Amino acid sequence: MGPLRPLIVRAGRHLLRWRDRLGRATAILYLELLAAAIETRGYRCVKHYQTDDLPTWRPLLLVLAFSPDDHVRLTVSVRATPGRNWAFYEAGRGRRGYLSPCDDTERAADQVDALLKHRMFPSTW
Repeated sequence: MGPLRPLIVRAGRHLLRWRDRLGRATAILYLELLAAAIETRGYRCVKHYQTDDLPTWRPLLLVLAFSPDDHVRLTVSVRATPGRNWAFYEAGRGRRGYLSPCDDTERAADQVDALLKHRMFPSTW
């Protein structure tokens, strides 16, 4: 199984990219659920996945936190993961920006809340 291992890994990556592109409706559904959970915490969300917007791009949710002096933002995307699952990711970090699985929206909202608070007040980590 030695020489087939790199081929299997590459095939798995292509399968995940294919699921990302074809699963746009699923990604939008999960981002809607996350937006509802985040807005109850007082943050504002800008939804960059309307059909008129950029229909071929990855659906993104921009979360904004405002203070009297400054503001911070976090962009969240949904990606396919192995095992027919989906997960929330920080869009700027790609697959390294894992937040939580899409099944647990409250945990994802907690992660987004913690990241935004840390960016607003760096000593709160």
